[in-house]
Amino acid sequence: MARPLPRFPEPDTEEYWKAAREHQLKYQRCTQCSQVVFYPRRHCPHCGAADPAWETSAGLGAVYTFSVVAVNRNPSFNDLVPYVVAFIDLDEGFRLMSNVVGVEDPFKDIHCGMRVKVRWEDQDGEVSLPLFEPA
Repeated sequence: MARPLPRFPEPDTEEYWKAAREHQLKYQRCTQCSQVVFYPRRHCPHCGAADPAWETSAGLGAVYTFSVVAVNRNPSFNDLVPYVVAFIDLDEGFRLMSNVVGVEDPFKDIHCGMRVKVRWEDQDGEVSLPLFEPA
């Protein structure tokens, strides 16, 4: 069974998902106060200005915190266990929740502060998910 995916049209995040299909990790920056805006939205949560500008992340960051999921009763995730859900602090200044993949033992091989880089997982040609692996 496939992972749950976003449904389109999705006006606030569609630009993000369009870039993800091209394996680009996008985020926004306010054109008025220069603060980073993530998750994607139509206004700056810091100053209220409309239409933050899109920028491209290098996809490098560090694990802020994580949890290893050893049991998941949702059929969409059964084939993935054990898997890691993590908050990743990207070098550009935003935090993203994702999975850490590409480790032999998720219980031992991941730690807070660990450097990671984006790795894309294509889903049915419609959506690409940004996952992270050791840098």
